Amino acid sequence: MIQLEQRIFAFDRLGDFLRNINPEDPTYDHLFDTIDRAKSNNGWFSKDNVLHAFAAWGQLLNKKELIQWTLPYSFNHSAPKTIGLVLAGNIPLVGFHDVLSVLISGNKALVKCSSSDPLLIAFLIQKLQEFEPALVSFVEFTKERFTHFDAVIATGSNNAARYFEYYFSKVPNLIRSNRNGVAILDGNETKEQLEALALDIVQYFGLGCRSTSKVFVPKGYDLNLIFGALYPYNSLMDSAKYANNYDYNKAVYLMSLFDLLDNGFFMLKEDASYTSPVACLHYEFYEDVKTLEKKLTVDNDLIQCITSNQKTTGHFAFGKAQQPQLWDYADGKNTLAFLNILT
Repeated sequence: MIQLEQRIFAFDRLGDFLRNINPEDPTYDHLFDTIDRAKSNNGWFSKDNVLHAFAAWGQLLNKKELIQWTLPYSFNHSAPKTIGLVLAGNIPLVGFHDVLSVLISGNKALVKCSSSDPLLIAFLIQKLQEFEPALVSFVEFTKERFTHFDAVIATGSNNAARYFEYYFSKVPNLIRSNRNGVAILDGNETKEQLEALALDIVQYFGLGCRSTSKVFVPKGYDLNLIFGALYPYNSLMDSAKYANNYDYNKAVYLMSLFDLLDNGFFMLKEDASYTSPVACLHYEFYEDVKTLEKKLTVDNDLIQCITSNQKTTGHFAFGKAQQPQLWDYADGKNTLAFLNILT
């Protein structure tokens, strides 16, 4: 049995490795080769975005925060359980938190990666096992249906989630589905805050469940302020996949006679839906903050995170949507608490 202290130490070493990425250091040749292969497999995985994901994990995987995260839990398992993991792949390393949670809790991970991201998590696990060889027997990757497992954590589309809930109904399970990030503007945002909001919108091409896909703005708000903040990201059109999606979605909207605001690489569309396509941000006007808060409470199951300039519990500052802490759980479902009760 690997003690919790050993597991924390191994992940801290992995974090140190990621905090010091250097293209001039031969130690990182395999990392950059993996990035190139990941991009060839998935055109959305640009080098900058993958490096950003690695760097983000480098900041999270440190001894202090790992201890703080795990402190409330005992993990007194008589024997490790095998946890089947069905991972998403919409943005680089999006499923790594689940693998981390299973291993840090002393359990074994049976991992089914998304075909969109089959390389990056495998790379991190290989490095982790170099730092702590005892973890080699704690991770198994598979492309097949799970056949030996004690519990399941699965993430997918709304349709996939319904299938998961049925298929895995006889074992303990934690199932996640589609959610989106939203922002609340009150008209008093600074230029810097709007620029930070723009990053929340376009980071990872807006494909993350925490990406801001909709903004609520007060009546009479000047939407050109959002366009102004987005303008520095016009280089998004250098990505063929992004440009093709922009052209396609714009054509569909125009043929459907929807009213659009367009700046040549990004669109704003008034729409009640929380889910917006690539290269488009939905917006909705509101008149009263309290009424809006009630609406968001009712729609809580559709929302992954909320950003605003308000110091409200549960709200993130602009620019922090893609920077969750270890304890900011997807869909608000506490993965460690779920794992802790397995006996």
